[in-house]
Amino acid sequence: MGYTKSSNPVLSEKIFSSSRSGSYGESMTVNGTINKIGLLLFFLVAAASYTWGLYQDTMDPASVTPWLIGGAIVGLILALVTTFKPVWSPYTAPFYALAEGLLLGGLSAMMNTAYPGIVIQAVGLSFATLFAMLFAYKSGLIKVTEKFKFGVVAATGGIFIFYMLSWILGMFGIGLNFANDTSLLSIGISLFVVVIAALNLVLDFDFIEKGAQSGAPKYMEWYGAFGLMVTLVWLYVELLRLLSKLARRN
Repeated sequence: MGYTKSSNPVLSEKIFSSSRSGSYGESMTVNGTINKIGLLLFFLVAAASYTWGLYQDTMDPASVTPWLIGGAIVGLILALVTTFKPVWSPYTAPFYALAEGLLLGGLSAMMNTAYPGIVIQAVGLSFATLFAMLFAYKSGLIKVTEKFKFGVVAATGGIFIFYMLSWILGMFGIGLNFANDTSLLSIGISLFVVVIAALNLVLDFDFIEKGAQSGAPKYMEWYGAFGLMVTLVWLYVELLRLLSKLARRN
């Protein structure tokens, strides 16, 4: 059985296919991957609790800024390392979750101070979306066809290019205000990004399932969990952005 493609860059067909070369003992299972996802979420929440508490104690952004910057840099490095070396994922994935937790904890604390209640809303919506997409996938409400995959991949690539363009222009003092203000256009853009992030979850479910069916090695459970974690972090951050825009309109 062949592997399906995923628009999540860390869950590429090439990586899963190459992982089958050689002998690695036990094979990947869906249940094993679910267990690894639970562990990564635990690591993320534990690290987030630290920077959340640190900000709540000081109410000073400077107290958590080094942790935010460090978490972002280390998380990016570990994500790249894990992507190119999936066999290291049992070691790198937990540290990636810890790094992202440090980043998200401080960021969430500051956002929650500015917009009380926004974090619990974003967390609730993230998990509601996760389970809704899982139900839609398992029940067949959303079928992962080639056209569906192509559409999600294309949209995800477009979002990446848009964000990179915004970042580059920002370095030259050119801001794309329409993407960050509270206009209906800006809110519409955020809604679109949230929907695409949610659809990426469906592709990730499908890809992990096909990987297990195809007999990928056991360590790929960590890699599959890492890939899904990347999508969940993206979804959560985009929900924070969307909810903050809505809060500013009120």
